Amino acid sequence: MNNREKEDYLREYEQLKKKGKPFFPYAIMKDSVMFCVVAAVLIIMSLVLGAEQGPKADPTTTTYTPRPEWYFFFLFELLRVIKPPALTPIATVGIPTICMVLLLILPFIDRNAERIPWRRPIASFTAVLIIIAMAYLTYLGATGGSPTEIELETNPKYEQGKQIVAQSGCLACHAIGENGAEGGLGPELTEIGATLPRVAIRQSLIAGPGIMPSFEGLGEEDINAVADYLASLD
Repeated sequence: MNNREKEDYLREYEQLKKKGKPFFPYAIMKDSVMFCVVAAVLIIMSLVLGAEQGPKADPTTTTYTPRPEWYFFFLFELLRVIKPPALTPIATVGIPTICMVLLLILPFIDRNAERIPWRRPIASFTAVLIIIAMAYLTYLGATGGSPTEIELETNPKYEQGKQIVAQSGCLACHAIGENGAEGGLGPELTEIGATLPRVAIRQSLIAGPGIMPSFEGLGEEDINAVADYLASLD
């Protein structure tokens, strides 16, 4: 936009502004009416359709997969991508704050008066980039596996033991690869098979040494599957 086009735009803007209506009460009235319409729709839907009720919470289950609300899926996935615990504040506070600040200062950076998107490349590119990034992260967060999933590759014959370890709360104290509690109460199990023989691992599962609980309640088959899996981690 050259100087002449800018002057014409500002002149036309001033003329339209003088012919316009004041913010109060016209704009406030329209916003209030729309608010009442949306509120009425939500109330009617809640009365007619009702709220979805899931099963009662079971504090003893270890197979429950926690999920945030859908509008937090992008942040949920961001935390899955940035895995080291030391970088968690960056994922939860740093990156969202930086993006919010950039959005707030964008109108001061791109002061182009044009409304046609391709004539405002900075604003248009930023808006499209943010929409694509949030949509992509939301999709990954919605379709991602359980946060207790163990991503370390293993032989298919040990898959049963791997699933039991992931679903039995072991990752709350132990780390396996990039999953679990790094620096937790229990030792890292990524290469436990090179340190302890299978017999010792199985006995630890049954006896529960130290503060570790006993997993004897899993049953003989599951205990053997877990022992076989952990012994393969070398």
